[in-house]
Amino acid sequence: MQIISPHYILMKDRVSTNLSIAFDKIIHKIAPYEELLEEFPDAKVTTLRENSLLMPGLINAHVHLEFSANKTDLSYGNFISWLHSVIKNREELIGDCNNLCMTEAIDKMLSSGITTFGAISSHGLDLEVCANAKQNVVYFNELIGSQATMADTLFSDFLSRLDASKTIKREGFYPAVAIHSPYSVHPILVKKALGIVKNEKLKLTAHFMESEAERKWLDSSEGDFKDFFQSLLKQNSSVSDSKEFLEYFKGYSTLFTHAVQTNDEELQTISNNNHTIIHCPISNRLLGNKTLDIQALNDKNINWIVATDGLSSNYDLNLFEEMKVSLFMHSDSPLLEFAKSLIDGVTINAAKALGLNTGEIKEGKNADMLVLDLENEPNEELAIHLILHRYNVSKVYVNGTIQKEN
Repeated sequence: MQIISPHYILMKDRVSTNLSIAFDKIIHKIAPYEELLEEFPDAKVTTLRENSLLMPGLINAHVHLEFSANKTDLSYGNFISWLHSVIKNREELIGDCNNLCMTEAIDKMLSSGITTFGAISSHGLDLEVCANAKQNVVYFNELIGSQATMADTLFSDFLSRLDASKTIKREGFYPAVAIHSPYSVHPILVKKALGIVKNEKLKLTAHFMESEAERKWLDSSEGDFKDFFQSLLKQNSSVSDSKEFLEYFKGYSTLFTHAVQTNDEELQTISNNNHTIIHCPISNRLLGNKTLDIQALNDKNINWIVATDGLSSNYDLNLFEEMKVSLFMHSDSPLLEFAKSLIDGVTINAAKALGLNTGEIKEGKNADMLVLDLENEPNEELAIHLILHRYNVSKVYVNGTIQKEN
């Protein structure tokens, strides 16, 4: 048992002071220090500096580690140009990103307070580093392939990667499934994968409505994707439309990433099925896509969270930076209210979306926590200040074990 005594604790609905926390892998009790010491006299005690803030560990639900070698290789500003640059540079980028490259990306996430991440794995090359990561990992094995003639081969490869991830038995590692997108996965494959997901109760995610090209292709088999699919795959029409695609996920809560091109009917379907939308503002901006309509999500009571995407469409994997960009991007949103929603989107709401017992400083929750060194006493605008200022992350705990300290 351990007792930690910060100056302040960021709770779900308030900032508390004069309280300490008794924990091992989970948070057992939150009470005044003297009360905890009396109840747990043999506990290891950590007393923090003045103006220290203990808050929930951050959750980055969507990141592609296999492309972490990218800095200047890919083309930004237009989704199709970016996609062509990914295809052109894929082999080199993957070849350049060995275990050390991916481990550095994971360690940078830890240093910025990320205690849980969702790894979207296209090839399984990141399995070893994710298995050895200090953080909790939801390991999304990605399924991709729109050609029916290749369905058996593609599904066999997907199953082998999924089975490999199931061999990882360490605490905080969760094998899961990602369906790449409605335009890139044949319905045969989607149905087979979702059968496994539902039978084994695996966590599930998919890209959805990221670009105007996707919107036009799914609606009418026209637009920028027409030349792309004809030239690369000899494919003249979309394998499914958006309504059909969403229907596959009915009754099973799913994390849909981007969703910047969704229409009202699709949003209502997402709401009716308690799906979550992952907001990746930097990625959307760099690839020339729209800004997510947060107000439309709120109006339909859709849970939304915040993630970085991968370094193929970002320059950092820091959720504080991601939240800052979003805060400025959504200039019509009430500042303090929106800042609080962003904090929730990388903590409690992200934990709920992934079905994890974390994301909140609360008795019974996993002890995934970070300590920030504030410069002075927090006030009612703390959420804004957390996003605007790069406060030092001095300690990071994952499942009660300190994994970073300075």
